[in-house]
Amino acid sequence: MIGLVRAVFALFRALGPDRSSALGGAVARAIGPLFPAHRTAMTNLREAFPDKSEAERRAIARSAWDNLGRTGAEYAHLAVLFDYDHDNPQPDARVEVDGIEHFMALRDDGKPGIIFSAHLGNWELPAICAARYGLAATAVFRAPNDPGIAHVVHEVRSQTMGGLEAARQGAAFSMARVLEEGGHLGMLIDQHFTRGVTVPFFGRPARTNPILGKFARRFDCPVHGVRVQRLPGGRFRLQLTPPLDLPRDREGLIDVEGAMAAMTAVIETWVREDPGQWLWMHRRWRPASAALKAT
Repeated sequence: MIGLVRAVFALFRALGPDRSSALGGAVARAIGPLFPAHRTAMTNLREAFPDKSEAERRAIARSAWDNLGRTGAEYAHLAVLFDYDHDNPQPDARVEVDGIEHFMALRDDGKPGIIFSAHLGNWELPAICAARYGLAATAVFRAPNDPGIAHVVHEVRSQTMGGLEAARQGAAFSMARVLEEGGHLGMLIDQHFTRGVTVPFFGRPARTNPILGKFARRFDCPVHGVRVQRLPGGRFRLQLTPPLDLPRDREGLIDVEGAMAAMTAVIETWVREDPGQWLWMHRRWRPASAALKAT
């Protein structure tokens, strides 16, 4: 299986970034609606956007498949996709960064920091940006289910990013060590987490991993959000927010559930602005969330 995955990556490399991205998007648009996950996407879209027409929701779902296919094909080009140069900006650069000053402040403030993100655009680019600009950051990732794909993707990530930490049992200890040593954690927080806290997302209860809120409370460190927008012409925009003003309890400590609700609210704003670039195929809302909220 690993050999097959390597062969596919070799094909994408031979095609170049633009053609491989276009091919990946075309394939995903064609076959994505044939999978059960497409029904999940449509159900999610009906709940999230009750005022949109079914045709509008189908168009968003097709765009989401396109983005997923393009992102998959772009793994073969992660080493060359990020070409932003703050000191020598190029008008034809593939990547632009909005908020690079926040990246640099995180790098130079001598304190630990947390960066949350979501499955938007090509969500791998922020970790590459951090590595390029000397920000000591560890990206927490969930490995693909297929071992062959997971192996090759890890190879690609290792060549382009800084620290990597797989989401697994015991990972919290390694993550805490990163912050104890003054480093930074980056994590995607927009997927269902069974043992998580319940927060509102598009007006519905959603279970969310609370670990970044717990670390924010423990270390009282800056928390930023970062998103990637896919732009026309094979380009991207990275946007890093200023540090969030997270809610605190009576003791002045960051409230974990309130912190996760605040981060999720930022992600909802991003998704509403460009819904076709989010991963609607994931079962983000589940009946257990509503039941837990009611108890």
